[in-house]
Amino acid sequence: MARRYDTNDATDRSTGLREAASAVRRGELVVLPTDTVYGIGADAFSSEAVTDLLEAKGRGRNMPTPVLIGSPNTLHGLVTDFSEMAWELVDAFWPGALTLVAKHQPSLQWDLGDTRGTVAVRMPLHPVAIELLTEVGPMAVSSANLTGHPAPEDCDAAQEMLGDSVSVYLDGGPTPGNVPSSIVDVTGKVPVLLRAGALSAEELRKVVPDLEVAN
Repeated sequence: MARRYDTNDATDRSTGLREAASAVRRGELVVLPTDTVYGIGADAFSSEAVTDLLEAKGRGRNMPTPVLIGSPNTLHGLVTDFSEMAWELVDAFWPGALTLVAKHQPSLQWDLGDTRGTVAVRMPLHPVAIELLTEVGPMAVSSANLTGHPAPEDCDAAQEMLGDSVSVYLDGGPTPGNVPSSIVDVTGKVPVLLRAGALSAEELRKVVPDLEVAN
């Protein structure tokens, strides 16, 4: 039976974050608010939990799960060949709605789907998400919806779709917006905008003027 906690209530928030952290460590799924839409998350280093996440969404391995982190410093243990321009994007837009696709450390024991040696990573601008990520470490997080359905902007919509496949729901009220994060590939010499979302190419070029836009 799924448990749900109101993170706008101080007591419920404390209990909910504790229960969510315990659930993640047990390899279970949780739903959490972010600065874009609600996400469904699991321990990024538990291949079984990530498989459960993909199954809960009805999503294939051909659409790998992004990773959310609670601090830019966490990047040092996750990625390799991270350019100066990539760090400039982190400094300018994290925490926030910018996802960076980077080469992950070859030594990492994780299975996020068919990633071809890369990881899509982001630090969200949401206190509840950051607190949970700080407690449990990197999480595989995807939008908390069934594949093909709209991404949820409130906990009710997420719970209606995902039900008891999720152990703990953290209800932070409506999210600030439903515009997804922008995705920039930083695996090459020049950053490439793969998806324009909350941040436009013009905004990103103020920091990295050489940014290219994928066709």
